Amino acid sequence: MTMDEIKFIDRLYSDLYLNDSVVKHTTSKDKYKRIKEYITYLEEIHKGMINHNHIDILKRMYYDKYVIKEDDIPDSYYEHEQMLALERGYGYIKYGEEEKKELNSIIINDQKKSLDVWLDYFLSEDSSYMPFWAKYWSFQGMLKLGSFDKEKGKYTKRSRHTVTKFADLNREALALSIDYLLKYLNKEEISDKELEGLVKNGSFGSIYTYIITKVLSNNTNITKRNKGKWIKYNQGTDHMPLVESLQGYNTGWCTAGESTARTQLENGDFYVYYTLNDNDEYTVPRIAIRMENGSIGEIRGIAENQNLEPEMEEVVKEKIKDFPDKEEYYKKVSDMETLTRIYKKWLDEDLTKEELRFLYEIDSKIEGFGYEDDPRIGEILDFRDMKKDLAKIFDLSEDQIALSQDELTEDTVYCHGSLSFSETDAKDIKMPKIVNGLLEFHNLLIADGLKLPEKVNGSIYFYSLLDARGLKINEVNGAIIFKKLRSAQGLELPQEMNGNLFFDSLESEEGLILPKIIHGGLCLDINIEVKNLILPEVVDDLVLYSPNYIEGITFPKQINGNLNLGNLRNSKNIILGELEVEMDLYLYSLSYCENLVLPKKVKKVWAMILSCAKRIVLPKEAEAVYFTDLTDFEEIIIPNPLTYEVRIDGMTFINYEDLKEYVDKYKKERIK
Repeated sequence: MTMDEIKFIDRLYSDLYLNDSVVKHTTSKDKYKRIKEYITYLEEIHKGMINHNHIDILKRMYYDKYVIKEDDIPDSYYEHEQMLALERGYGYIKYGEEEKKELNSIIINDQKKSLDVWLDYFLSEDSSYMPFWAKYWSFQGMLKLGSFDKEKGKYTKRSRHTVTKFADLNREALALSIDYLLKYLNKEEISDKELEGLVKNGSFGSIYTYIITKVLSNNTNITKRNKGKWIKYNQGTDHMPLVESLQGYNTGWCTAGESTARTQLENGDFYVYYTLNDNDEYTVPRIAIRMENGSIGEIRGIAENQNLEPEMEEVVKEKIKDFPDKEEYYKKVSDMETLTRIYKKWLDEDLTKEELRFLYEIDSKIEGFGYEDDPRIGEILDFRDMKKDLAKIFDLSEDQIALSQDELTEDTVYCHGSLSFSETDAKDIKMPKIVNGLLEFHNLLIADGLKLPEKVNGSIYFYSLLDARGLKINEVNGAIIFKKLRSAQGLELPQEMNGNLFFDSLESEEGLILPKIIHGGLCLDINIEVKNLILPEVVDDLVLYSPNYIEGITFPKQINGNLNLGNLRNSKNIILGELEVEMDLYLYSLSYCENLVLPKKVKKVWAMILSCAKRIVLPKEAEAVYFTDLTDFEEIIIPNPLTYEVRIDGMTFINYEDLKEYVDKYKKERIK
């Protein structure tokens, strides 16, 4: 952060440096340094939670802090609802405690979902163009916005009693808000004098509202014809032609902001599909494809939530056929084509069982190109008889279907929704065969007697479970999270998982039999030594948190994402030689290892305090390998040729001959 940025934050939040949380997490007495330290601390916390796949935990922290509490919902809200019911002809409805609880649940869930939109964007790579302090400024400003008053053209003020959802996120308006603020802080001219005054004042809400209501509001009536052509903006070129081509079209794309476009073109090429305007010029942007490091970063359209317009689906399908990672996006194109077909059919014809399975996302989630679900899904489902449809899908009677936990009976076979249990005795918990949603156990300590569903299309949380003996987990299409489980003895996990697997409090790996394949992350927090752990053969991300010693561990044959052994202090063997991974390997705490065989292919290796290693096998392919404190070794196996930089104890080597000479000389001196 620059001093101007720090002073800007201080001007808006003059007491921030005195905040208890700031004082707790900073060391400086100078208020400007304290603000900078605090923003840096927040940034590191968020990065750590993202890197360790703890986004769900991070979101819960935000919910606890910012989503309305039941006790804060004012009585005037229930009175308002009663008046609405009366005006709509439903008569006078009295809200008892149960009815109030149901309304409260709707309010809280709506606020969570609307807050998720902001959180998902800020926690994604798509917002990496933003400095963290600017995210802090815009998020804190958003939290003050209530509902949008269309007559006055502005947002009401939000308080802890506000029952409405959080403000809608317009990514283009957000990007422009930050752009104009950066221009002001960099002392650049802002041609719109009214906007310049708002930026000087510093209120995010005022700037954001002005851009939505004035800058973007006049750009919604553009004629859209479908004949078009692709234009490619090459990586590293001037970003302004791209920015200027998007101005005035209200695409919702954050690329319309200068700082965003600059960052995106630094990281890859950018394609835009322009269609004809009224003058037969190819100027109307309809599709954007952002590339990153040679692969597709994202594809966006201009329909609601940046989904593709149905008429643009074939255009994308044809364009990406020559891209290396096209298969991932073909699934999205296929889903959108199927949805378009159903959308055209559903009002006039019965839907088949297969079409209903697709619509209710029984086998897989419908994937689109926008930030949120395609609005056509909700539009169709709002007019459907859900129980009747689900009964048809599963060949069940309607009384065997539950749409919520309140509808569960002894006869329920399928529940279309999440279940949350507070019982302490497993024998008191009865569940259907299939749950299409989240499954939570809050107070269960012992699993004996618990019979889980045959299939869960969502995550399973065990918040208090200490003893897993007798627990068999079947098919799960989501995460499995054990917050307090100390021993995995008697736990039976599926052989293959489609989601993350977290053990946050294991005291030993004894009895732990992990799935062979995890299409997600594996996070193991084991408090003591790890001696005979067999990890999955395939995993996306692997994090081993607390083991201070590893011996005899069998690492995966394939890791598709990140490998973090950051807390490991010493090890007999770390054998990763068969791995080819597009990631950095962190060995921050490793001080001793007898036999360190690094992956065959890796980005960078960071071993900051490794001082002693008997044998090290370097990667065949890498960007760099750093040994900051390595002063004692017996053998280093070097690839020939050496195509990357190796640093050892302050010295840098960039070819095989120089490093070999250093190693040989060291070995001779060691023998002496």
